[in-house]
Parts: sequence; structure tokens; C-alpha cells
Amino acid sequence: MSNAFGLTDIPVMAPTFRLQWEEAQDSYVILYPEGMVKLNPAAGEILSRCDGEHTVAALIEDLQRTFPDAESLSNDVLTFLGTAHDHQWIRHKPT
Repeated sequence: MSNAFGLTDIPVMAPTFRLQWEEAQDSYVILYPEGMVKLNPAAGEILSRCDGEHTVAALIEDLQRTFPDAESLSNDVLTFLGTAHDHQWIRHKPT
């Protein structure tokens, strides 16, 4: 697993993957040509904020506002972003 993202980086979904809410699964899923990945609630919340407009720091701040009882989100978010990057679901926004 990589530490692919820092707080000032801007994550965006990779072009071959699409994130969407799937009513039938009652969760976010990642769709790609070969299939689908059902995400747990935390992963869905994180990836839904990887819009190519906000930094990782802004993403974490928004999650902290949305889930004020959650502790130490920064490490968990950075770890997950590294995993998502390793799976090639997300990438750095091109400059």
C-alpha cells in the first residue's frame, strides 16, 4: 500500500471507474468494464468526495463536520486513499 496522497493533493476518480449510489445494493459501488465493487459505508463517503475539486485536507474537514463523533479521521482517510490509488480507482488530478 502506498502513501500516494498528501493533504494538499486533489484526488479524482480514474476515468475507467465510475462511482455511483446503487439502490439495489444500498451502498456506493464502483463500476468498471469488468465488473463492480461494492463499497462499505466509510469507503463510499470518502470516494464520493474525490471530485477533482477539493484537496485531501478539505475532504477530511468535510468528513469531520459530517461525522463529528469520529476520531482521528486523517490517518484512516489517507490510508484508504492509498489503497484506492493502489487499486487504480483514483488518481491525482492532472495539472
